[in-house]
Amino acid sequence: MFDLQLLETFPKDIGVYIMYDEHNRVIYVGKSKNIRTRVRQYFSDHDTRPQIRYLRQEIVRIETIVVKNEKEALILENNLIKQHQPKYNLFLKDDKTYISLLLTTHKWPMLRIARYKNRLRTKGKFFGPYTNAKAARQTLDLILRLFPLRQCSDQEILNRTRPCLLYDMKRCVAPCVGKCTHEEYDSLVQKASLILLGKDKSVVRSLKEEMQKASKALEFEKAQDLLEMIYHIEHITQMQHVDNPFGMMIDALGLYRENDSVTLALLKFREGKLIGAEHFSFTHIAESDENLLESFLLQYYKNNLPKMIAIPLSLSHAGILEEMLSKTAQQKISLICPRKGKRKELVELARKNAIAQFSREKQKQSLQEKYLLSLQETFDLVHFPQKIICFDTSHIAYTDPVAAMVTFINGKNIPAQRKLFVIRNTEKGDIAALEHVLQRHFAKNDLCDLLIVDGGRAQLNIALKVFQQLGIASIDVLGIAKEKGRHDKGLTQEHVFVAHKNQPIVLPIHSPLLFLLQNIRDEAHRTAISFHQKRRAKRMMTSSLDMLEGIGPIKRKKLLTHFKSMEKIQKASKEDLEKIEVLTKKDIERLLSFHKKR
Repeated sequence: MFDLQLLETFPKDIGVYIMYDEHNRVIYVGKSKNIRTRVRQYFSDHDTRPQIRYLRQEIVRIETIVVKNEKEALILENNLIKQHQPKYNLFLKDDKTYISLLLTTHKWPMLRIARYKNRLRTKGKFFGPYTNAKAARQTLDLILRLFPLRQCSDQEILNRTRPCLLYDMKRCVAPCVGKCTHEEYDSLVQKASLILLGKDKSVVRSLKEEMQKASKALEFEKAQDLLEMIYHIEHITQMQHVDNPFGMMIDALGLYRENDSVTLALLKFREGKLIGAEHFSFTHIAESDENLLESFLLQYYKNNLPKMIAIPLSLSHAGILEEMLSKTAQQKISLICPRKGKRKELVELARKNAIAQFSREKQKQSLQEKYLLSLQETFDLVHFPQKIICFDTSHIAYTDPVAAMVTFINGKNIPAQRKLFVIRNTEKGDIAALEHVLQRHFAKNDLCDLLIVDGGRAQLNIALKVFQQLGIASIDVLGIAKEKGRHDKGLTQEHVFVAHKNQPIVLPIHSPLLFLLQNIRDEAHRTAISFHQKRRAKRMMTSSLDMLEGIGPIKRKKLLTHFKSMEKIQKASKEDLEKIEVLTKKDIERLLSFHKKR
């Protein structure tokens, strides 16, 4: 525990105080005009905030640094927070969890999701960042629907000789095989960029000019496609519109706190429209709302600053913050706390968003999104694995062969999208069975982001072969094989096979990615085995009924029609069987006797 008598030795000057725990870790950094008075408040009975009680219990040592003025104190506090990442301070983890849209510098540029932290070493143009992975994916999907840019990898586009399935679905203009010119493709890229920058008016104006030219040239089909595109863009931007009469770049911040948990909502307005919202959630925050906002502003705004930032409360260091932000943006930045009018309404709207986000946020889902993004990075997947499907087959000595497909969206199993397959092809073996069901499923254009097959290199190659035959180039594939062919659950060393790597990737045994892949594979395995057992039981039951004296085809049909399944027939009571008019007393006795034997 901290020796309270030491408080009398603290300076009464402007500066920063640093709190340490018993392991010599920095747990909190603060600033004040009078260090001694401010630190003493943490140990008084007047501060009843629950997080302060926990903070007090951990403090063993406090150090101080005196500075010349409040600006230096603010800068030093911000630098120390970034350096030590104290658990009781607000800390944006240097964009490590941020997601952006990246427009690559390829001959045929591709728009894809990427980590914002990689922007300095990755060539291309970044849009964002987004702290909400779902918002980034929805934006990407909208852009690709409006402007059908390529979705295959750089390696894939070099080796293609004919268009993939996305071309037939009008989701790609197939630059890989010369279905569009460079000028046409660059035009799509430029329009997509303008939409992402919030400049939809110029895009709509350009599309209307193209539509008029096409109409005059009697290219009515092209004109109709352009009209639909204009409609979709205007519909989207109309939905985004919020009454913002300023027509300028302004961000509105809303804050909601419950005890030591805080949610910040940031609404971004550009050219009079709400173009995006970001939410930030923090726990164990010991800072006051004023200090929290100051830390947030300094850590968040590093580039693409708006001309005005509306905040929910007055800051004593607002002038210093404006100066620092303006220096970063190399233009005048205004920091305002509106008391009335339209700007006040924007701040209130941001607060409502913060409250809504606080109430619906689920930590598990946030973790799942991070795991999925980590999955994409670890295995160098082209697409974010929002929709994952996994296949597995099941049989005993190739009797009653079946297969199952399970679907996971955002890391969550979706039972309604499960599919079961009865395998009737004459060629025997697990490989042949897998090829059969993959052909049946993907021939219907039911696509996903990532396909997982239960097995090693052979199963992976079969999936790639099927995709090549069907002209599918937009799905990543992984094969996952248990250690030494094991099929039991538990801690096992898995081998994950990737198309472009010769050797499998072995994940650490306690890796959350390993658990995610095992969960998906085991669900497919469980579903396939369960379906196989039901098919086998039904066949055996039917065969046994065939052997019962007096139960011919007509009676079997009546039984199945009435009870709907062999399982219900097996569980039927005497009273239930008596309802079947065609059954005699001897038939019922034989069936009941048959049930007991089973």
